[in-house]
Amino acid sequence: RSPDLPGSKRIPLGATNKKLISIKFFMSEEKQALKMLMSYQKEINALLIKYFQQEIKKAKKVDPLAVDAVKSIEKFVLAGGKRLRPTIMYYGYLASGGKDTKAIKRASLSIELIHSFLLIHDDIMDRDNMRHGIDTIHKKYEKLAKQYFDKKDNKHFGESMGIVVGDLCYTMANKILFNASFEPKIILNALNKLQDIVYEVIPGQMMDLKLGFKGSATEKEILKVQEAKTAYYTFEGPIHLGCILAENKNVIILKSFTRYALAIGKAFQIKDDILGIFGNEKTLGKPVGSDIIEGKQTLLVNYTIKKGTSQQKKIIKNILGKPNLTKTDLKIFRSAIINSGALKYSKQKGNQMAKEAVEALKKIDFKNKEAEIFFRRIAQYIINRNF
Repeated sequence: RSPDLPGSKRIPLGATNKKLISIKFFMSEEKQALKMLMSYQKEINALLIKYFQQEIKKAKKVDPLAVDAVKSIEKFVLAGGKRLRPTIMYYGYLASGGKDTKAIKRASLSIELIHSFLLIHDDIMDRDNMRHGIDTIHKKYEKLAKQYFDKKDNKHFGESMGIVVGDLCYTMANKILFNASFEPKIILNALNKLQDIVYEVIPGQMMDLKLGFKGSATEKEILKVQEAKTAYYTFEGPIHLGCILAENKNVIILKSFTRYALAIGKAFQIKDDILGIFGNEKTLGKPVGSDIIEGKQTLLVNYTIKKGTSQQKKIIKNILGKPNLTKTDLKIFRSAIINSGALKYSKQKGNQMAKEAVEALKKIDFKNKEAEIFFRRIAQYIINRNF
């Protein structure tokens, strides 16, 4: 095992220097991407803390419930998260020749709050009780209802409050961009794009719910959901927002970024689905197997149902959507996924998507070298990440 490559695989004695260099290169790419991501994460977190302090002061002039709602969003947002979307928005801006780094950093908070707004509502629909190691918003209010109210329908109160708090988070996201330090026409174009991002996610979420209740899906349907729910708002949307704020109207570059975003977005979601079953609670921030409880249709499930043995298919159908998932159930489910070849297939599919993304970057005339390096490295990081 190579001492300077933590987590690297054992190298056969007959390995060539070329192979060693290749492995070191990819490990370096991955580490550098994480370093760039973590560096921007620190800056964004500092800006978020300052932003929430200001919003809490404003909320005190309105109502104690408003204060509690803003504090709930603050705790939810700061509990975890890689700040991937604002980082991507920032580098999209630099890639297009943007120079006002202070303005773009403040503006990039908008896409992080859009992300939180969608997660708050998503947690209600997925019946998740934990996010980043803390109670989800609706679960928090459900517990408060049990503590202070005589009403029996505490669950309904929690979910209703979760919807409202999520809506508030969406409003905050829009206001950040509305008040950004750019020309009014540029802000208007960016706000229009922000609405497009949410508009793309909604039908993807609807399709995801439909497939979960239906209990089956084709690979084409699964990839379509990934495109709408992840690729557009995690990658294409933030990149295009950065380009818009830098006044980049080059259609060829924007289309190339779209090809990059859709490919890497699908790779990101494929990896997410793998981690949702094979990861661990500490790094995920939520219980492993929640996707199974939800009955989520993924490539892992689809491949096993399509290519697995009759016994493997039976295991998947019996456990998928089971509300009281046990550790034994999870172990059996994992074995079926592995033995059917679904895990191997999904990894290969994710790697293929990442390669397609890197190819798309070659057609982009980057105005900033650091941005070019980031977008190439983040593709490798996404495939190899463990959280």
